[in-house]
Amino acid sequence: MNYFIEGIQGAGKSTLVGKLAEMKPDCKIFREGDYNPVELAWCAYVGKEKYREIFEKYAPIQSEIEEKSHVEDDHMVICYTQILTDIPGFHKDLEQYEIYNARVGREEFEKIILSRYGNWDGEEQIFECSLLQNIVENQMLYFDMQDEEIIAFYKKIADVLAQKQYRILYLDTEDVAGSLEVIRKERVDEKGNEIWYQMMLQFLESCPYGKKHGFKGFDDLVVHLEHRKTLEKRIMNEIFGEHAVILKSKDYDLESIRGTVL
Repeated sequence: MNYFIEGIQGAGKSTLVGKLAEMKPDCKIFREGDYNPVELAWCAYVGKEKYREIFEKYAPIQSEIEEKSHVEDDHMVICYTQILTDIPGFHKDLEQYEIYNARVGREEFEKIILSRYGNWDGEEQIFECSLLQNIVENQMLYFDMQDEEIIAFYKKIADVLAQKQYRILYLDTEDVAGSLEVIRKERVDEKGNEIWYQMMLQFLESCPYGKKHGFKGFDDLVVHLEHRKTLEKRIMNEIFGEHAVILKSKDYDLESIRGTVL
């Protein structure tokens, strides 16, 4: 069995991944930024000619780039956020080759996602936010897709996954504002600056959807996450059905579902 751990930011996905990994020690874990057979968040996705250009441009760290690169047909996946370097602009440069934030068009984006899910044949794997979060955010905030359009796309994903063994454990955050308040205080730098929260605000306010709706500040971030949560729960219920289990965020008992859904 394979497992997808989902939920909005601050729902406790990383904690649940850890708990599930203890319960399923034979499973391989994929977290954000790892090389992942179904997800490309925090990774560059380039053709082989562009890869050679990047490889030559950053000659001093060629061995590090090679170590974090993976061949996929005529493309290369570079887990660039896992490369430690003091070369100015390296990470910003490779960020432009991600598939998110409308760096590729909607048609190409959907083709890439469906192709990678179709090619995936893994077993005993645990994925952290690889099915919903990054894909839905991109569709909502950068492609300005309506809920029904996003649901239609997930029907295609469900069709591709039809013959595969998987469960989705979705963490439902009842108090989005309260949860957001907690994590904005937890995810700070050594000086107490709310780095994560400010990054989230900038992301929301600067994206096409945020600009279109004039999103500014905490309340609008809550509105967006409430909307996303509602949509994702619809996807769980309407599309994935028996493959999905909705758990109350930070208030669940995995042992109670061992042997049934796990």
